[in-house]
Amino acid sequence: MSNHQTAPIVLGTWSWGTGGFAGGNVVFGNNLDTADLKEVFKVAMENGLNTFDTAFAYANGESERILGELAGQYDRSDIIISDKFTPGMQDDIKENPVEDMLAGSLERLGTDLIDIYWIHNSADVERWTPYLAGLVKSGQVKRIGVSNHSLDQVKRVQEILKPLGVQISAVQNHFSLLYRNSIEDGLLDYCKENDIQFFAYMVLEQGALSGKYDAESPMPADSNRGKTYNPMFPALSSLLSELRALANKYDVSPAQIATAWAIKRGTTPILGVTKVEQVLDAAKAIRVTLTDADMEKLESAAVATGVDTRGGWEGNA
Repeated sequence: MSNHQTAPIVLGTWSWGTGGFAGGNVVFGNNLDTADLKEVFKVAMENGLNTFDTAFAYANGESERILGELAGQYDRSDIIISDKFTPGMQDDIKENPVEDMLAGSLERLGTDLIDIYWIHNSADVERWTPYLAGLVKSGQVKRIGVSNHSLDQVKRVQEILKPLGVQISAVQNHFSLLYRNSIEDGLLDYCKENDIQFFAYMVLEQGALSGKYDAESPMPADSNRGKTYNPMFPALSSLLSELRALANKYDVSPAQIATAWAIKRGTTPILGVTKVEQVLDAAKAIRVTLTDADMEKLESAAVATGVDTRGGWEGNA
């Protein structure tokens, strides 16, 4: 594990900025720029939530630019930045497409160092993995990881990197009460056994497990998340009831219970934030410790929904 410790919860910036096929406007129905997020960033730093996850893929670099402008008001050593190379978005004319995308990211972020740099998806593991070694050796990247990779792919990544003298120390996958794939296929256990930090994204399923939405109060119908989750809400009612019951027990919100579940499972959740109260929620979630009985109730209710929230980008991960 890096001695440059990440916060127990990482703040995600997927919904920061507009543009491209995965901008905040398309996925979340948001239109956020630096000024809108200044207070969010300040409250995060005040609460020790100093780790931020971004990617060039988020609004074609706009998320990185906004994060860079906000982070630029602070001492760089006080902030941990996680960023990604996204296969499929590279410029193949370049001799080293990974280094090229990293160079653009560093410029937008206004920094010369990324704390954790990831391969964003598992397209062509053989082609992209070897490039990670050079980034570590160049000193531009402290730690390396892979996102949306299956257990077999993670093992293959380690095989490719070993002769190059580096190893990944982080995996970032979709992980929630509704998407327990990394438990079922053994990836989470593999990470624990090999000192690999497991970062869990979409822990709240884009708000579906936040307690703010249900069949009676659906998500914005014209957003991508609304189209995905609104049809699932009837099946989620008993799980949402369980989350609300535990939220009452611990005097927190359902979102904090879903997050506390992921922490108790040994992961570092990544929570997307656009509002100050979401940051304060994240800070509170760190202080909730669920019992084994709570965990069992939640997982039983989750399994009973029969819902599969695998994303179209995930391949077989």
